[in-house]
Amino acid sequence: MEHDLHHTLALLTRTPAALNALLRDLPEAWTLQNEGENSWSAFDIVGHLIHCERTDWMPRARMVLKFGETQAFEPFDREGHVPETQGKTLVQLLDEFARVRSENLDELRALNLRPADLERRGRHPALGVVTLSHLLATWAAHDLTHLHQISRVMAHQYRQAVGPWGAYLGVLQCAGHSSP
Repeated sequence: MEHDLHHTLALLTRTPAALNALLRDLPEAWTLQNEGENSWSAFDIVGHLIHCERTDWMPRARMVLKFGETQAFEPFDREGHVPETQGKTLVQLLDEFARVRSENLDELRALNLRPADLERRGRHPALGVVTLSHLLATWAAHDLTHLHQISRVMAHQYRQAVGPWGAYLGVLQCAGHSSP
């Protein structure tokens, strides 16, 4: 499927509600546990998504539209969410994510992007030249990656409890390709 901005917006709009439905009011045993060293919990992932909303998607879209390829994006800090989540609850993070995502999507819609705008090019510090369309499609795929990751991390908590059925549960066989 080629990138379609309306499809992207449809998915990005639903992610906060999907996270809210899955995570709100769950026991911390589900939301604060990870898969082991150098892995994230559902709490960490929501914090990461908030950090992306603030420092990645729309800031980079604005850079593409303003500077094109002449100015590279700021490198992304994959652990930048850690100080932002200190002292907060998952409920606070879910509410914050819903708010910043809504603000970003309002801003994106207000740009009234045309097909020519989506082909405008920017410069990623590691990947080189990318288009605005690439960036926006990646935003949607990034959401799906982390929804998958949350499912995998949560299922990991029951890897022993499921006993022999674990052999039939693909989420428990996943090798962590979407790890942070």
